Amino acid sequence: MNKKKEKSAYLRLYETLRQGIERGDYTQKLPSKREMAKKIGVSVVTVEHAYALLADEGFITAREKSGYFVTYRAQDSFPVGGEVLPVPPARKETAEHFPFTVLARTMRRVLTDYGEAILRKPPRHGTAELRGAIARYLSRSRDIHVQSDQIWVGSGAEALYGLILQALGQARRYAIEDPSYAKIAQVYQAYGVEPARLKLAENGISSQALNGCQADILHVSPYRSYPSGVTASAAKKKEYLQWASLPGRLLIEDDFESEFAASLKPVDALFALTEKENVLYLNTFSQTIAPSFRTGYLVLPPRLAKRFEDTVGFYSCTVPTFEQLVLAQLLDGGDFERHLNRVRRKRRKAEQ
Repeated sequence: MNKKKEKSAYLRLYETLRQGIERGDYTQKLPSKREMAKKIGVSVVTVEHAYALLADEGFITAREKSGYFVTYRAQDSFPVGGEVLPVPPARKETAEHFPFTVLARTMRRVLTDYGEAILRKPPRHGTAELRGAIARYLSRSRDIHVQSDQIWVGSGAEALYGLILQALGQARRYAIEDPSYAKIAQVYQAYGVEPARLKLAENGISSQALNGCQADILHVSPYRSYPSGVTASAAKKKEYLQWASLPGRLLIEDDFESEFAASLKPVDALFALTEKENVLYLNTFSQTIAPSFRTGYLVLPPRLAKRFEDTVGFYSCTVPTFEQLVLAQLLDGGDFERHLNRVRRKRRKAEQ
């Protein structure tokens, strides 16, 4: 096992086993937790955490009194067909608001530190402070390594949907999940686009629907798609990326609420899993801070930066400078991630 000081033992083991499963080194049953612990010289608890992560992401499944079995198959990324399976019951929209006392303290600090500078018009794509803070946060927490000039700040996800449509063009063929967040289709239709609707199965978009669609651009919410609650499995994410690997195709990754996943590690983003520059990453602070914070951000692959600048770069940023500076302080000061960790611990406890 490759030992990196900056990572916990269970994360190193998780990554080693995950790579082994993807290579085909493990195809059936994994060693028991005690056997694995003895084999590599770690605690049983370390193995238990690593196995839990693999199970969360669909690489393995636990069978009572039988052990852990590999469920991931490389060929699952290149399926021939398959019927649409029943999806889980629709989930209720949830939010875990940020502690008001911390938010108020941060606002006072920004007022003191920046003074009348908060009244200035923000740069077109967002303040340098917030874009830099988002880039650093994504690097340390989501394994997404980008420059701040790849990040555009906008007034929530819905405004960014429209920006993407204008930049990529209404003549392109778009597809969305079915069911999906209603406003996604409404924004597309407002711009004269009728997206294809691809049926969800229990682990993501049905392979049959995905392979049969004629779209160029696929808009997905890989984690707990709203309102169905469907989360794309590891194999399904590979399938999405394989679909997008053909010339002219793109994925729009709507990463709604994934920061609150109860898993012991952040959910893998499609943006972080590809090297082909074919994923646009989209997220918002309306769930993680509060609904009144209508602030979202778009992360562009480098090859699309000029296209966006040429087509929609003239728009002014509509998020107030004060709000952007507050968010930057929350990200860089650690309060944002402390909040996420509290919520994750709470959800893990509720699932036990």
